[in-house]
Amino acid sequence: MTTLTREYFNRFGQGHLPGHLGVEIVTVSPKTVESRMVVRPEVMAPNGFLHAASVIALADTSCGYGCLATLPEGAKGFTTIELKANFLGTAREGAIACRATPVHLGRTTQVWDAVVTNEASGARIALFRCTQMVLWQNPKS
Repeated sequence: MTTLTREYFNRFGQGHLPGHLGVEIVTVSPKTVESRMVVRPEVMAPNGFLHAASVIALADTSCGYGCLATLPEGAKGFTTIELKANFLGTAREGAIACRATPVHLGRTTQVWDAVVTNEASGARIALFRCTQMVLWQNPKS
């Protein structure tokens, strides 16, 4: 793992979608990324429930930051190539938490799983899996 810290990632997201949504990185290690997001009107659907895209953004950000923190030496970055979410519940107040863990840390791809929960009750809100393609510098560019 590189020396990227939670402080680095919290600054990294400012001015971008994670910052606009209020994603806060709590823990970054080679085995887990923990994050949270306060439930507020900006992350809600018009029907008064947590917007599915907000949950996906929290989970995908957590998995993506984990990928960035564990890129193989010499890799220049990554991009998400597939994601899947199963929604099990929702939240209307408080905060939601996410715990992302690596399933596969390869040279060309990484696979990460994430569980999003209601921070207060621990009830599961979503199960998430994404695959990232590791990007390498093209010698012709």
